[in-house]
Amino acid sequence: MKTKLVLKQILMSLLVTLIASSSIAQKGQIEKANKEYDKYSYIDAREIYLKVVEDGYQSAQVFQKLGDTYYYNSEYADAANWYQKLINQYPNEVEPIYYYRTAQCLKSMGKYEESDLMMEAYSKVGGAGIILNNYKDDPDYLKSIAFQAKGYIVEKTRINTEYSDFGPSYYGNKIVFASATKNTEGVKTFAWDEQPFLDLFTADMDENGYLSNVMPLDGDINTRYHESSATFTKDGNTVYFTRNNFIDGKKGRDKEKTIRLKVYKATKSGDNFWTNVEELPFNSKEFSVGHPALSKDEKRLYFASDRPGTFGMSDIWFVDINEDGTYGEPVNLGPNVNTEAREGFPFISEMNNIYFSSDGQSGLGGLDIFVAPLNADGKAGKVTNLGEPANSPKDDFGFIIREEKRIGYLSSNRDGDKGSISDDIYRVQEKCEITITGLISNELTGEPLPGAIVFLLDENNKEVAQVVADENGKYNFEALAACDSKYIIRGGKDGCEYNEREVRTPSKTGTITVDLKLECDPCPPNDLGCRLALQPIYFDFDRYNIRPDAAVELAKILAAMRQYPELIIHIESHTDSRAPFKYNEVLSEKRAQSTLNWLVEKGISKSRLTAKGYGERQLQNRCSDGVECTEEEHQLNRRSMFIIQN
Repeated sequence: MKTKLVLKQILMSLLVTLIASSSIAQKGQIEKANKEYDKYSYIDAREIYLKVVEDGYQSAQVFQKLGDTYYYNSEYADAANWYQKLINQYPNEVEPIYYYRTAQCLKSMGKYEESDLMMEAYSKVGGAGIILNNYKDDPDYLKSIAFQAKGYIVEKTRINTEYSDFGPSYYGNKIVFASATKNTEGVKTFAWDEQPFLDLFTADMDENGYLSNVMPLDGDINTRYHESSATFTKDGNTVYFTRNNFIDGKKGRDKEKTIRLKVYKATKSGDNFWTNVEELPFNSKEFSVGHPALSKDEKRLYFASDRPGTFGMSDIWFVDINEDGTYGEPVNLGPNVNTEAREGFPFISEMNNIYFSSDGQSGLGGLDIFVAPLNADGKAGKVTNLGEPANSPKDDFGFIIREEKRIGYLSSNRDGDKGSISDDIYRVQEKCEITITGLISNELTGEPLPGAIVFLLDENNKEVAQVVADENGKYNFEALAACDSKYIIRGGKDGCEYNEREVRTPSKTGTITVDLKLECDPCPPNDLGCRLALQPIYFDFDRYNIRPDAAVELAKILAAMRQYPELIIHIESHTDSRAPFKYNEVLSEKRAQSTLNWLVEKGISKSRLTAKGYGERQLQNRCSDGVECTEEEHQLNRRSMFIIQN
């Protein structure tokens, strides 16, 4: 018995030792992973964290950092998986920002309702600031984005590689972009995402914006570390670009031994050879500066940075470029643009709009592209999401455009499943669409003509579309016409002559109004008397005999019926309002039959005629019972009319 007890104690001691050894080993692995994570070596850190989890160790920190290794590489579905485990299993240890990141990941997966619920949770656990205000200010953001969406055609360019390609910038009749193709300087890979380091390349751009002939940027700009996101002066002789903290063959590291990003300047020497690379004075080894963009007048340089004073992970800043070549103090562009999340990739257009990317403004998921006008002082006005198709549930950024030509480019990983490795460059062409609307009316009376047919014809008289005018005579060709083009608007209706107008559409998306007046027959289509320009035949008060003046008008009816044997006529006869209602019914019937008999006596078959009296029910004027009228006014109501029957 004593031997069994001793053996049990020995086994328990061994088990405790093994568990303690395993725990020590796991902690050592986590410390190793944390070091890789702090150096932004996310792929290496991820492998260690995953191994630790597989071995049975879990913690809020491990789930959080595992999620981050995916989030920072734009692998949002995997990031969502670990963030949701973090929130579900360690709710008391979750920082509010992770509710927001989870919401962003869910958006990128198209799970907008779940994302909104996560935003509500973000608010309840203490989330605050610009991000939350943006959400609360527009809870129906998807509808707002759809309403504001700009019409673009987005297509992948031919210059993309199997690696990351992004960040185009204009350089005369070329673009310059960053690529991690294997044909870059050196063959080392970047520990963040295990891709080759980035270099800058040029591509020829034809008049329609199609790209070809990719070549490395000549000169001293590309190194064995990262280069990306450039901006060029209009004369093409100066470039500002992003590079790792590396110059003159020396690396610079922050206090955590990390090589940060900086903005550099270079000038062109000779035939497209870039040299004289120099670092800008507002850089630092302790924070990153990148994504430079010149203002329209080239007196201000915008950039992204996480420098002190940044609201979140990165903000857009600017510095003034002085006449002597020095630079002013960096200024944060402010909370209208910047949030507690990521803002970057600014671009200033010739129309003085700033385009930038953010995952803190209300968007469709991942990074979205936004635009805001720049005021006279260079500050941004109202921010608008470009909407689909410029944006997608994944990352969309690096947008540039020559607005006058309506052609530009953007970067996106929308067509891939490898996060940032799937970044590609897309050609963007603004859909310049014109809506043509207007009123179809009667030229003589000005009354609208509901049911009129309206045709949209191109300059070759080929039909583009046709619509029917609504009950108010309005027609609408919604976004069916192209900009800066000739069209013909043609309208017609039974009883009216066709009319048309030639128009030239404007050069910008919008709506133009083209009204058409049709020359119409003033007669109702089945009113023979009107069509033959007949005056109604009139009767004396309380009489139903055909007067001599009426016989003259009836002779015209007789001639028409002899000329057109197919004509069938209905005779409507009326009285004025004097005398009792029943009496007038009888009197009008006698007038109708008197008119019919006159035609029959002249040889018209009775089978072609019908007649009915309507008494005083269809007065032509105001002279109803009790209204004092002149004899002439009463006379207008004592009449017979002639209606063609089908």
